[in-house]
Amino acid sequence: MTKAKLLATLAFVALPTFAAAEFEISGYTGIQEAPHAKVTGNDPDNGDPLNGNAISFTAGWEGKSFEMPPYYGFRGTWWRTDNLGFGIEYTHSKVYADAETLNNTPYNRFELTDGINVLTANATYRWNNEWANGAVTPYLGGGLGFTFPHVDIEGAAGPHTWEYQITGAAARLYAGAKYDLSDTWAVFGEYQFTYSKQDIDLDNGGNIKFDLITNALNVGLSYTF
Repeated sequence: MTKAKLLATLAFVALPTFAAAEFEISGYTGIQEAPHAKVTGNDPDNGDPLNGNAISFTAGWEGKSFEMPPYYGFRGTWWRTDNLGFGIEYTHSKVYADAETLNNTPYNRFELTDGINVLTANATYRWNNEWANGAVTPYLGGGLGFTFPHVDIEGAAGPHTWEYQITGAAARLYAGAKYDLSDTWAVFGEYQFTYSKQDIDLDNGGNIKFDLITNALNVGLSYTF
């Protein structure tokens, strides 16, 4: 069999699979917050000089989901079977160190405010059932990936680190339900948890580390084709 005939045969065999594939694109917003995080590291300008310029404190966070830039996310899912799908997801969430944290640390700004920016590869399982005449579909899923936040950290003694960085691994879990408006459009609501490792390089050669958790209640719109 020639290479051309082999490729044609493979394409013919694969055609029904791709033709039957169901793709779903979803967008969402909601309310996102984060619990306190233990921050450690070293900062040559703002750390303790008697202890290797060490930094150590607990940061309290504000999410400010509806202030610019707002909280949002996008998810693409390729449903390989009636119940199991795979895809990718991007979430733009943010955290601001609260007033108490700033008052008790040597920082004027300590935030990830143009996105914590979590990108993951996901697997999602859904239950196709007869709720509301088949219009309601519960689902759960999770994913693994990385985080690339926009770092905005300014010490009282300088400098101002203001840039995008790839800071570590990330994971997410979500569970919710979708309500069909038509054959192609649906609305959904869900709870979502994300975890990310933040290993941040400062402009003065220092380094700051913390584990960041977010909890969110999302509402969104999906399109299937």
